Amino acid sequence: MKRVIGLMSGTSLDGVDGALITTDGEDVVTQLASSYRAYSAHERAVLQAAVDTALNWGFSGPQPEFDAAESVLTRAHADVVGELLGDVMLLEDEVDLIGFHGQTVIHRAPEGGRAGRTLQIGSGKALAHATGIPVIFDFRSADMEAGGHGAPLVPLYHEALVRGADLQGPVAIVNIGGVANVSWVPEAGDPIAFDTGPGNGLIDAWMLEHTGKSFDEGGALAARGAVNETVLEQLMAHAYFSKPPPKSLDRWDFSLDPVCGLGPEDGAATLVEFTALSIVQALNSIGQARQVFITGGGRHNPVLMQRLSARLGFKVEPVEAMEWDGDLMEAEAFAWLAARVEKGLPTSLPSTTGCQAPVCGGRRAEPG
Repeated sequence: MKRVIGLMSGTSLDGVDGALITTDGEDVVTQLASSYRAYSAHERAVLQAAVDTALNWGFSGPQPEFDAAESVLTRAHADVVGELLGDVMLLEDEVDLIGFHGQTVIHRAPEGGRAGRTLQIGSGKALAHATGIPVIFDFRSADMEAGGHGAPLVPLYHEALVRGADLQGPVAIVNIGGVANVSWVPEAGDPIAFDTGPGNGLIDAWMLEHTGKSFDEGGALAARGAVNETVLEQLMAHAYFSKPPPKSLDRWDFSLDPVCGLGPEDGAATLVEFTALSIVQALNSIGQARQVFITGGGRHNPVLMQRLSARLGFKVEPVEAMEWDGDLMEAEAFAWLAARVEKGLPTSLPSTTGCQAPVCGGRRAEPG
């Protein structure tokens, strides 16, 4: 058993989630503490500048925006580690590892025989130096070198939760972040996972453009609108949906262009329906799940939850129905994955990322 801190900063650029757990990297997880540290407006601007640079630049070389973003990331993540240690009154040498995801600024999936590439800003060495704790980082590169998509990486943790709860499969856990992805846990055999399509990313971008707010709180704007079926059909015609899994997305692979002629309310309603429909079509392409649990920020949008239930024909539940924490699940997952890396266990499978064989990803950085 190890004490491990997991850290996660999502594509919404809102802040850093931290979770301290004890785990063997296999079946056992005990939550000890959690913390959240929001990014300031200045920090978000620095991180967004790195994303914008990556989108325009690709992978040709280092950029000053990345250096500034890494400084912001290291400070924010180290702050969360300090808060967690203070909450449980532990010293640095009483924690075995940190699992550090970093900040995804660009992700290009493999396509047509071309290898995929991904970039998560964040120096494991700098964080290890700042915290005094060994850091496992760069979870994606080894998977992509083995022919995988490098995403999604949380499904094996989802499987461990489902198996630990002794749920009768198939069970689906859908993470609705900037992008949405599914972890399908069958009655027996390996889990199936892939990105289903847009999550909150388009809805959040629409809200920022039309209201100045970063998200649609309570789904209030979407609830006042009507779905434009013609525009919805255009959105669902995106080439991504005709690709077989395994497959993965970047948050910026979809555009607001099809909804640009709609009013704020109708645009929000249509984008919510787009997210719901793309998730349901993905689930139905695998089979008939007995239960569907939702994690990530999307579970806080009651309109989206209602539309998912309506399209599936049964009620979807937030993961809290199983006493799991949907706000911390990804942070916990990267702590769990860090423990697996230390034991040499797989962090991804051919059925979850498309890698040629099970991969143990991640690199270790020592403090000092």
